[in-house]
Amino acid sequence: MVTANPYRSLPSVDRVLAEDVLAPLLQEYAREVVVDAVRRCLADARDALANGANAPAPDDIARMVVSYGARTWAPWPAPVINATGVILHTNLGRAPLSEAAIAATEVAVRDYSDLELDLESGKRSSRHRALARLLSELTGAEEALVVNNNAGAILLGLAAVAQGREVVVARGEAAEIGGGFRIPDVLRQSGALLTEVGTVNRTYAADYERAISPDTAALLLVHRSNFQVVGFTHEPELAEVAAVAVAKGVPLLHDLGSGALLDTAPYGLAHEPMPQESIAGGAGLVFVSGDKLLGGPQAGIVVGRRALVQRLAEHPLARALRADKMTLAALHATLLHYLRGEAERKVPVWRMITANLEDIAERADAIAQAAGDGAEVIDGLSTVGGGSLPGDTLPTRLVALDSPDGAEALASRLRAGSPAILARIDEGRVLLDPRTVLPHWDAEVLRALRPGGAGNGD
Repeated sequence: MVTANPYRSLPSVDRVLAEDVLAPLLQEYAREVVVDAVRRCLADARDALANGANAPAPDDIARMVVSYGARTWAPWPAPVINATGVILHTNLGRAPLSEAAIAATEVAVRDYSDLELDLESGKRSSRHRALARLLSELTGAEEALVVNNNAGAILLGLAAVAQGREVVVARGEAAEIGGGFRIPDVLRQSGALLTEVGTVNRTYAADYERAISPDTAALLLVHRSNFQVVGFTHEPELAEVAAVAVAKGVPLLHDLGSGALLDTAPYGLAHEPMPQESIAGGAGLVFVSGDKLLGGPQAGIVVGRRALVQRLAEHPLARALRADKMTLAALHATLLHYLRGEAERKVPVWRMITANLEDIAERADAIAQAAGDGAEVIDGLSTVGGGSLPGDTLPTRLVALDSPDGAEALASRLRAGSPAILARIDEGRVLLDPRTVLPHWDAEVLRALRPGGAGNGD
């Protein structure tokens, strides 16, 4: 007895394309794009047949194509309402930009600009000139350079200053600081040679001094931006290591990471080292991120002595790592907030850090009232996150939600909404922290939690 070939029951590409449900896709996208999607879904159906599934009908394949299109061709990245209480959430893109930074980005991409042109002379100029002036004013550095991210800035700095020579690093700072980014690996990729000093918990200025040799190109300090070493510890002050560097005639490089231009201590947080302090303390080059506590776009910012920064600017890697015009425009607008003394009011990250607890409580009450039964306002803690101020928290007011079908199901429904709402789960309850919900999303949160909204499953 001959067994029928199950694959023959699969519809043809043309038969699937004839389904009415695909008409909108065929109008919006090129025919060959939709045809390719149909072929992909038919290939998935063949795999399913091989595993014992029944042959799908043409309309089944067509619905698979619609689902594929919704996943693949939807606008991206999609907006997410951050109700986690983590201010710098790496998975959510870290720092949201200020309105001024967003507007500056739009101007930069909508028209031609004087990105690398001196309008007075009509000659080519540096794309770093405007930012260098602002960064010098804010940090006291002689010169500045901006690249695409802080890892790139450190790589460029080490390659330009220490390729083929030794860089002295404290053993407790030769660590992994997130996303597989390890200081020893960066040193190797730059061509510099690692010389570790001290122990994992105690390092002294004398350790750096003893390690310096004729092959030493630089001393490197790495701020522990996302982990802590506690207990029996010691680390020298920046000025102590800077004094060693000056005495031995080698530059001191300081990787700060978070890029705080304002003191975090007045807001109940530990003091986060600031680049202006590093410059004043004697660092030759300081490296910071643009999208952490600085509150701007992803960028690697280098400030320091003019001769050293110039070496980085002239290195071949500088071209490969350079920041684009959108980044530079957004960063420029963000830095102006600091020069105007308005960062705490205009930069979203700092608005969240400095948010009044009474205001947070008022917003939490409104959310709880919208959610109705099963919602309660409780005390809680927000965190800075994003590789900044590890272990530090800010008091907040949380909306705790109960759901008859469980916290995971409720959190999933919130994520599936449009826009998605990302919360956290603790002890079987979904928790929403208004501190990190940008104010223009308040109405959407209330809508999602009212009866019939995404968070109610009705």
